[in-house]
Amino acid sequence: MARLVVMYGTPKDPGAFDKYYFETHVPIAKQIPGLRKYEVSRGTVGTPAGASRFHLIATLHFDDIKAVQNAFASPQGQAAAADVAKFASGGVEMFFFDSAEI
Repeated sequence: MARLVVMYGTPKDPGAFDKYYFETHVPIAKQIPGLRKYEVSRGTVGTPAGASRFHLIATLHFDDIKAVQNAFASPQGQAAAADVAKFASGGVEMFFFDSAEI
């Protein structure tokens, strides 16, 4: 199983971010081919030392790294990636990797 983790920095207007993210971006992203599961953080994103600079973390699940690459080469994946600039005023970091249960 592969994961794409998207970490959104605290936006200028958290309420507007949340509204756009859940009403507009999530429906676009859920159209990405090969997406198996889509999870988001709930509530405050913290660290052992206290608050973090992240407002929301999304974890998208795919079969493997090739599926992630194919997903974002697709028109739906490109649309989702392009949409991020419309609402992520706090910046965004994306990481993808294979994972294994141990």
